[in-house]
Parts: sequence; C-alpha cells; structure tokens
Amino acid sequence: MKVIIIEDEKPSARRLQRMLKSFDVEAETLLHSVEESIAWFQTNEHPDLIFLDIQLSDGLSFEIFEAIEINSAVIFTTAYDEYALQAFKLNSIDYLLKPIDEDELKTAINQYKGTTQQQKSVTLDFNDIKKLLVNPIEREYKKRFSVKVGQHIKLINVEEIECIYSENKGTYAHTNGGRNYLLDMTLDQLEDELEPHMFYRISRKFYVNINAIKDIISYTNSRLQIKLNHYNEQDVIVARERVKDFKNWLE
Repeated sequence: MKVIIIEDEKPSARRLQRMLKSFDVEAETLLHSVEESIAWFQTNEHPDLIFLDIQLSDGLSFEIFEAIEINSAVIFTTAYDEYALQAFKLNSIDYLLKPIDEDELKTAINQYKGTTQQQKSVTLDFNDIKKLLVNPIEREYKKRFSVKVGQHIKLINVEEIECIYSENKGTYAHTNGGRNYLLDMTLDQLEDELEPHMFYRISRKFYVNINAIKDIISYTNSRLQIKLNHYNEQDVIVARERVKDFKNWLE
C-alpha cells in the first residue's frame, strides 16, 4: 500500500508518519504545500491513499485536485470544528480531527482496507465541501502554561521558555529567567500544542525556542550542538536524523 502525507506543519507530518509506522503503514513521502504537491503528482505514480490536511501554507488542498486528476483514496486531517465537518459526513468522506488520536487513526486505516476498489475511487465533490469551509479556523497553540510552585500556581508565557526537556520521567520548561518548572504533559503530547515556527523538537529529549538560540556548532557524528541564551545544564544536541529538517526550520 503506497501512502503519502500532505501537511504543511512538518512536526505534525512527522508525528503522523510515526503513528502510521506503528501500524505497519509506511508513508515515505511527505509534502507540505499545494505547489509542491502538484509538482510531485505530475512526476510520480499516484499513491493508494493520501492523508491530506485541508489548509496548507499556500492555499486549500482542494486546489491540488483542481490542477491534477487524482484517483487515490483520501483521508482528510483537519482542525476544523464539528459544524464544518458535516460536509465530510454528507459526502461520506473519512476525516481525522487534529490532534490525531491513535485509535481513530487505526479505525480509519482498517476502514480503508475494508472498502472495495470501487468505493475507493469514488469521485469527490470538492466544490460542495469548499462552500462549507470558506472560513478556515485559525489553529490555536498554547500561549501559556500553568505550573505548581509550592502552594501556588504560576503562569508562564511560552515566549519566556527557552527549551522544554524530559528528565527522569518528568517534563520541564526552562525559562529565560534561569528557572526550571515541571509540566504535566509529555513531549509527545506537546507536539500539536506548540507553535511550530517558534518551537522545534531537536531530539527525543528536547524542544528549543528559536528565539533562545545563541549559537549552533558542528558536533560529532554529523550532529549539531545548540547554545541557548541561559540554559547550560546539559548539552543540547540536534539528533542526526533531524539535522536536515532543523536547518530548514531555521529558515
């Protein structure tokens, strides 16, 4: 089964890719814009299944289908509200609401595998769906965290956070004031909560804030070491497999 993911938020695309892999579904191709997707479909064999975000950085994903005739099955991934999603239910189109739940993803894959080839190649009436989705909903990311400090609750704005890291089964936010605060979320749970232009997950252990990066240094085994403005408790290393995406993120 050939599968591709079209999603403009690269961390979300990679998260979905990892989730699919846990169900033995390989999605080797990740596309991030309408323009890139159209170019890819013009030069590659079309996949069996597409996981498709509705709102891409350069327009609605429906524009891809207006430019290219695509017969692949589609599962939409979307942050639209339930009212807008009536369009999908009326057109019998499968969708996954962000942040994507593992059980719902597994159900969607099993439903796809259980449909006949005729059902998979049904022509979708994208124009009708677009009419109900003319006002894309802005994705809301976390603006602050509430943390417990003794008997008190403290609010920390995300702009104050230099990095978020895991240590001894806990997740900590390090602020530009030099303090560490214990959060009640794991790094995986934060993946769809942090503004992707501000925070990047450089390894299994660290998220860094782009505004807190002081220096970037070549490190052993084709990795990179990051120096932050205040955090210096341990080495902050970009994992080798994430170096390329990290450099793209910096731009």
